Amino acid sequence: MSGHGTPIPMTSRPCGPLTGDAHVPGDKSISHRSLILGAMAVGETRITGLLEGEDVLDTAKAMRAFGATVTDHGEGKWSVQGVGVGGFAEPDNVIDCGNSGTGVRLIMGAMATSPITVTFTGDASLNGRPMGRVTDPLALFGTQAVGRDGGRLPMTLVGAADPVPVTYTVPVPSAQVKSAVLLAGLNAPGQTVVIEKEATRDHTERMLQGFGATLTVEDTDDGRVITLTGQPELQPQDIIVPRDPSSAAFPVCAAIITPGSDVLVPNIGLNPTRAGLFTTLQDMGADLTFENMREEGGEPVADLRARYSPDLKGIAVPPARAASMIDEYPVLSVVASFATGVTDMQGVKELRVKESDRIDAMAKGLRAAGVQVDEGPDWWKVTGLGAGNVPGGATVDSVLDHRIAMAFMVMGMATQKPMSVNDGSPIATSFPIFEPLMERLGAQIVRSES
Repeated sequence: MSGHGTPIPMTSRPCGPLTGDAHVPGDKSISHRSLILGAMAVGETRITGLLEGEDVLDTAKAMRAFGATVTDHGEGKWSVQGVGVGGFAEPDNVIDCGNSGTGVRLIMGAMATSPITVTFTGDASLNGRPMGRVTDPLALFGTQAVGRDGGRLPMTLVGAADPVPVTYTVPVPSAQVKSAVLLAGLNAPGQTVVIEKEATRDHTERMLQGFGATLTVEDTDDGRVITLTGQPELQPQDIIVPRDPSSAAFPVCAAIITPGSDVLVPNIGLNPTRAGLFTTLQDMGADLTFENMREEGGEPVADLRARYSPDLKGIAVPPARAASMIDEYPVLSVVASFATGVTDMQGVKELRVKESDRIDAMAKGLRAAGVQVDEGPDWWKVTGLGAGNVPGGATVDSVLDHRIAMAFMVMGMATQKPMSVNDGSPIATSFPIFEPLMERLGAQIVRSES
């Protein structure tokens, strides 16, 4: 479910130690990009370990609508028979991206320089999110966009028939915006240049190079300069998707705050542009170790072991780290509630325009659970109560946001009283096996009648 159907209230009860192996799903960011670049290559791309959450499945449907042959072979194995750069067909129907901001923005970029017209929509959450941050730079290529007030979905894009290459400086750190511009640049002649003042997750750059695109990355005084040569013939790839560090965050953080816990999370992608949470947890004093460090498919990978950490300390999280852990701040704020002292999170205004206003949603839920939270436009501070001292006992509005719902389910495992959310259905968009995985570790999560 992704906000389309009946709400699923959930309650997480205080539990005993969490123990065992947590095999989390494949990385969502890499799964989206594997399908899109596979569809833009010539020949068959084979993907192992694809995340089969609703967000990624909606991207698979979209690639089929553009003319690619996308086949599910079972057990996370998929293949994509691509149509080549510039080969997208005009879809017969509206493209529904469900809850996925990543999916819709990347797909917009991929089709923006083809002479086709596409209408995009999503669920209630996605249709409330701003698209101007992507459609504005795409307009530089010659793409036209018409949407609802405030640049919101449903929205129709008319791809550029004669695209021109662009040079674009990303105004705020956003891997989605950077990736949309790079994907659009694939079908533009000449060189498209993206400049980002703060480095964001670089899966798109790594994968473009893997598919055979000519792409260079240079660190300069002006920032990170990415130069892509347009109109390549992308070569199909065999891709092994590492497991998602954003999904790993939930069993890892649950183990750190739940007494007696010892959890191993195998095969986690540790791309340095994604691993900020784990560094932050270690800075707070968490017992977190990396085992069996290796590289798979151009991405660093390791097994993560997380143990109960009763002596966590609040810290000031460096603002420069925000881009590498932007999706993990909700669950980090839960961990901060069980630390002593203040955890200060600055430079995080991006959280206000995610699937929800995540600062507002987490602040309200944490306060209801007995935790002090102070907030501003681009910052928030959580004053921790120490291990075992968080009251809990609240029912929280998940605001159709999977990460809000999962964060409070994690919190309920270590609070004095259970924590509930009014709707856990959005969890299926990114982590469809969250409940059974956590229950196998020892969590007590129950669904209740709405």
